Amino acid sequence: MIIAAAAALALPVAVKLIIDQGYLLQQSDKLNQYFLLLLGIVTLMAVFSATRYYLVMWLGERIVADIRAKLYQHILQMEPAFFESTSTGEVLSRLTTDTTIVQSVVGAGISVTLRSTLLLVGSLIMLSVTNLQLTGLILIIAPLIILPLIIFGRKVRRLSRKNQDCIAESSGIAGETFNAIHVLQSYNLEKFYAQRFNASVENSFATARHRLTHLRHFHPLSAPDGLIVSRRRREICQSEVRDSARGRLKFYPE
Repeated sequence: MIIAAAAALALPVAVKLIIDQGYLLQQSDKLNQYFLLLLGIVTLMAVFSATRYYLVMWLGERIVADIRAKLYQHILQMEPAFFESTSTGEVLSRLTTDTTIVQSVVGAGISVTLRSTLLLVGSLIMLSVTNLQLTGLILIIAPLIILPLIIFGRKVRRLSRKNQDCIAESSGIAGETFNAIHVLQSYNLEKFYAQRFNASVENSFATARHRLTHLRHFHPLSAPDGLIVSRRRREICQSEVRDSARGRLKFYPE
């Protein structure tokens, strides 16, 4: 992960060398060398990114498999009163659906977070060397974006938990129905249980829609990025930075 992030941060340096030494100074021999350097960096980043993805996803699968095994053993040791108050379908939903969500967080979620953190720190350091004013502007605007994300994120987390409870309830109704399908059909209760299941599904949909409404608020928070882009374009157009810095400013901050 560290090597892949370092290779991604090294790309602007390779572009700088191509612009400075290759195009501006018209040194064709060095230009070929720098293009080979760029190709090597891209290859290195691709290989280690693929390796990082495999290892992190393998780790996520291993953790989820252990969680499912431990959870199953724990459920087998529960008191009979637990199974009287909790339907079989809900228990199965917790054992399968909820652990799948844990897998997505432990696997891809943590990998992307760590990679983004490394790229953020490295990009800020390199950008501070290139343009200190732009770095200061980012550090001022970033808290204005992060704080609302934290507030809305907590609301979305609560709604996601409620949505999982609704899905577990629907699974419980379905499991209860299928386990006693002969009794249900003998008493002509198909419509009753169908309406009950539909009500549970609609409740889950309403919760998901409420969650999506809160997620919609995340998109306007990217508006301050326009200030950074505007600042970058104005500096490039007015030639406030030298030519080699133009190539780097196209990468930082992204």
